[in-house]
Amino acid sequence: MYSDKKNILQLVALLKAHEIRHVVLCPGSRNTPIIHTLANHPFFTCYSVTDERSAGFFALGLALSNGRPAAVCCTSGTALLNLHPAVAEAFYQQVPLVVISADRPAAWIGQMDGQTLPQPNVFGSLVKSSVDLPEIHTSEEEWYCNRLVNEALLELNHHGKGPVHINVPISEPLFSFSAEELPDVRVITRYQGLNVYDRQYDDLITRLNGYTKRMMVVGQMNLIYLFERKICKLLYKHFAWLTEHTGNQTVPGIPVKNFDAIIYALPEEEQAKLVPDLLITYGGHVVSKRLKQLLRKHPPKEHWHVAADGQVTDTFCSLTTVIEMDPFEFLEKIAYLLENKPCEYPKRWEQLSKQMAEPDFAFSEMAAIGKVLKALPTDAVLHLANSSTVRYAQLFQIPDSVEVCCNRGTSGIEGSLSTALGYAWASDKLNFVLIGDLSFFYDMNALWCNHLRGNLRIMLLNNGGGEIFQSLPGLKMEVRTHRFVTALHQTKAEGWAQERGFDYTAVHTMEELDAALPDFMQADQQGNPKFMEVFTDKAEDVRLLKEYYHGLRK
Repeated sequence: MYSDKKNILQLVALLKAHEIRHVVLCPGSRNTPIIHTLANHPFFTCYSVTDERSAGFFALGLALSNGRPAAVCCTSGTALLNLHPAVAEAFYQQVPLVVISADRPAAWIGQMDGQTLPQPNVFGSLVKSSVDLPEIHTSEEEWYCNRLVNEALLELNHHGKGPVHINVPISEPLFSFSAEELPDVRVITRYQGLNVYDRQYDDLITRLNGYTKRMMVVGQMNLIYLFERKICKLLYKHFAWLTEHTGNQTVPGIPVKNFDAIIYALPEEEQAKLVPDLLITYGGHVVSKRLKQLLRKHPPKEHWHVAADGQVTDTFCSLTTVIEMDPFEFLEKIAYLLENKPCEYPKRWEQLSKQMAEPDFAFSEMAAIGKVLKALPTDAVLHLANSSTVRYAQLFQIPDSVEVCCNRGTSGIEGSLSTALGYAWASDKLNFVLIGDLSFFYDMNALWCNHLRGNLRIMLLNNGGGEIFQSLPGLKMEVRTHRFVTALHQTKAEGWAQERGFDYTAVHTMEELDAALPDFMQADQQGNPKFMEVFTDKAEDVRLLKEYYHGLRK
């Protein structure tokens, strides 16, 4: 029987899965549940060493002798500090050593309770990874705990070897041993530098060819990548390719971009049929919350993330494999290894995408965005602010050659305008900035500079507040709450824009929008930069948006 503490069960099961067999155990009460679980499992070879100073070096010697990672486990408090010299030696000698420390719950640190001190990150820069496991009460905490242990153990051999620290808070009661077996746990693996001639990767290619429902999801990428025509033919038909405008031109073919609307339009049982067996991702952030919810609720059998940094990025809570290499090099490698067999799954996504008509809104923020996107020059740069703007833009098509920029690293409100101005100053293309009122007025000092040129076009969508919050499902705001959540205001940009040298136009109706667009879109870069402020009714914006989504489900 093993400890019933779920974080301990996850830890021990993953130590086994990562084949860390040799464990040095130091005596103590707080680490008793860990000791009991390790010592009573036949996989592990355990060694008893009382003095932690010696135990750490004993584990170091085990790792040096057999070339495999070894672990050392201690109780809470100063016991952990006594491992510091061995950790330092392991770091500079590049030895894979796992330090496992039992800990008191965080609430009791610094409260004059026995054997307590701040244990997370106690080794500072002398470990390759330091994680503090949660005590597990929910499925999300179990996923988080599993991810943290995988992350730490993967770092033992990542870009050189070295020690890692896993801190395990344990609440009382400590001595409940009711688990009959270790749980089945998700094991994350990492491949570094895929080489098609290396047999180490044969199983990866075999697994790849074993699936027929395969999906590629491409997040934000600030570049254009031109695939060779032969590569496009070899790759495209084997996957459902999903991306957003922020992914730019980084797919070997025509991607499905309106997938968010597709997911919303389908009943839940039909949504589940669209889930892949194998999900492969590359690039950065994905805007769509619906896609994240769908894949988290219906996880694929495998999720591979391809990135040059090889970091564990588990957006969809189902990551199984990290492939550390340039995504485009990976795609070119696998293109010649894919078995040529019929693939109906991508066709289903393509059919649904073609059936989804582009929306036609009455005058609103959405309509203004749609009008500009349809009129964009093919060689333009489009800058999208966060929140409503980047989401509404996804409802409409844009030319493939338009470069799209957006601050999706943290998706914050600040700096959208400043980033766009810096980009436009260094660019020879027309630069279009679509920005909401809160984002604009938050960053309006961006215009307080001397680096403005005639290639800049700003469209400010002003409906008097952050009304997108009003459309969030489940949020019903009282009058006082509404005022503060949406930051209601009556501010206009006209005076500031004109003072800064912009040709300014105010738009209040669809007719005024249609009349103003030709001048706003004209390609001459020798004149003043142009500023269009579109005033809409916030309640009508929300009504039209809800009406559109309601219509998708009819």
